[in-house]
Amino acid sequence: MREPLWRTSSEQPVSGVRSSFPMSRKSISLLGAFSFLMMSLAPLHAVAATDAASDANSIISAKASSSLLLSIAHAGKRLVAVGDHGHILYSDDAGKSWTQATVPTRQLLTSVFFVNDKKGWAVGHDAQVLATTDGGTTWVRQFEDLKREAPLLDIWFQDENHGVAVGAYGALLETTDGGKSWEDVSDRLDNEDQYHLNAITAVKDSGLFVVGEAGSMFRSKDWGQTWEKLQGPYEGSLFGATGTTHAGTVLAYGLRGHLFRSTDFGSTWQQVSLPTANGGALEFGLSEGSLLDDGTIVVVGHGGSVLESKDDGVSFSVVNRPDRLSLAGVSAAGDGNLVLVGQGGIHLASATGAELAEQQ
Repeated sequence: MREPLWRTSSEQPVSGVRSSFPMSRKSISLLGAFSFLMMSLAPLHAVAATDAASDANSIISAKASSSLLLSIAHAGKRLVAVGDHGHILYSDDAGKSWTQATVPTRQLLTSVFFVNDKKGWAVGHDAQVLATTDGGTTWVRQFEDLKREAPLLDIWFQDENHGVAVGAYGALLETTDGGKSWEDVSDRLDNEDQYHLNAITAVKDSGLFVVGEAGSMFRSKDWGQTWEKLQGPYEGSLFGATGTTHAGTVLAYGLRGHLFRSTDFGSTWQQVSLPTANGGALEFGLSEGSLLDDGTIVVVGHGGSVLESKDDGVSFSVVNRPDRLSLAGVSAAGDGNLVLVGQGGIHLASATGAELAEQQ
């Protein structure tokens, strides 16, 4: 691996300036809405942590549900959220109450994924991979690479055995035995500049899709064995990608409210207009999206942005929550409402993204 280069806000490498402070994509994504000081805390916390912090269990805290959380997923009907200080929380009542899990790390966790109601994985700083076999109640560390000095940023599993994780500086890891062993397969990508890989998603009847820094895009038609580099529609960073209910259709989104839709597995793209209530275009960055069971697509981001599409991503309604807290993840609560995570932890919201208290 080449020496990592510090990225400026314009996404260009600064020649000769080296950094040992890789930042998580969701930490970077959240920068646009936090104060500069707050924006710096999450990545610096994870990098400054010692090896002992990696070995120690996360601290049980009554405030864990209001701390920075970056990802949320369903384990059957259970909701599981992950974030700063190694916090993992789960809820069995549609997000109304939360229990903190036993977790063998205090490092920032960036993403969580479940293949069924029992087996799931979480990734984060120190290139850690954590696994659970009881729906998120307890976790074990499957993998870490302290020498990599780069976080893993997203994870996806095809079944209980085959999984792929992506991360900073072009990291691409694969397992075929449920995470008992992980292989670095970064050389499968045409990513000479080692751009950060921010998100991975499955696209219906097509394969896997990865987006990252500087508008980078890659697709795999054989579920990760070979990869094709694509010419994307945007040169700014893309933080997330979401497949839809239609074969070959995928959404990609990132900086400054840019959201694009492809119906041919990334060969061609159309930018989706995102008008706000005041008539202007959305300018907040977009962090993460979720395909709900009824086919609705919800995308969240900076400035309390909640986008909802009922037509497979052709168009979106846009809500900016009054609190303007940055959001990093979204999932269906299971009762017709949404659970949002990000700055300020967990937020229960209506189907449109509005705070539930506002509906009463």
